[in-house]
Order: sequence, then structure tokens, then C-alpha cells
Amino acid sequence: MKKLFQTSFNPAYLDVTLLFARVVISCMMLTHGLPKMQELLAGNYQFADPIGLGMKTSLILAVFTEVVLSICMILGLAFRISTIGLLVTMLIAAFVTHAGDPLEVKEKALLYLLVYAILAVAGSGKYAVDHFISKKLNS
Repeated sequence: MKKLFQTSFNPAYLDVTLLFARVVISCMMLTHGLPKMQELLAGNYQFADPIGLGMKTSLILAVFTEVVLSICMILGLAFRISTIGLLVTMLIAAFVTHAGDPLEVKEKALLYLLVYAILAVAGSGKYAVDHFISKKLNS
């Protein structure tokens, strides 16, 4: 019963938990990005233009963040930069694109935003390409 209410974390599980969180949230984001990538490759540029860059540019940026940066997150490559890109995308989705929508519409973007914020603070963990690059640079 004592372990059930323990408030400390087990450092042995932290890196595995970060890996799991990175992979799961990124795979979930890919389900949003891959259909956009198909639209982009098909030449269909009909997309929201929330910050006035044009539909095509907005679509390209959305595909880049939701596909490329999600893959970088899975690998743990340029992790914090990738996380910042995804954070900005979710901020725009929640507070610009869906600004006038009810909470249940913007809730998904807010949940992604929360997870990305936590991961940005926590880092990628030792099961990440960045960790191996860092070890090589420091040796």
C-alpha cells in the first residue's frame, strides 16, 4: 500500500517512459499529418490560412511539423527543436485556427500542446539519437 501512494519517481523507468511518450504522441500526430501530406502531394492546397501566409505555405508548414518533426521526435533527433515546432503548431491550432470554436473542438490541440510542453521540459531521455550524439561530442 505504501508504494501505491509514493510520490517519488523511479529513475530506472524515466527514460523508458519518455521513449514511450515520444513514440505514442508522435504516432498519433502522424495520423493528422499524413492525410495532409497526401493532399499536398496531390496538389490540393485547400487549407486554413490562420496566420496569413497563404494556403499552400500553411499546408507545407503543417505537413513539415506534423510529419517531419513527429518523425524526429520518434527518433529523438533534434528533439527540443522539434518539440518547439510542434508546440507552435498546436498553439496556432488552438488559439488562432479554432479561436472561436467551443472547447470540445480545440481540446485535441490543447492536449497535444500539454504533452509537448511536458516533453520539452523533460527532454528526450537516453533512448534518443540526441543522447548518442551528445555522448559522442562529449567524449
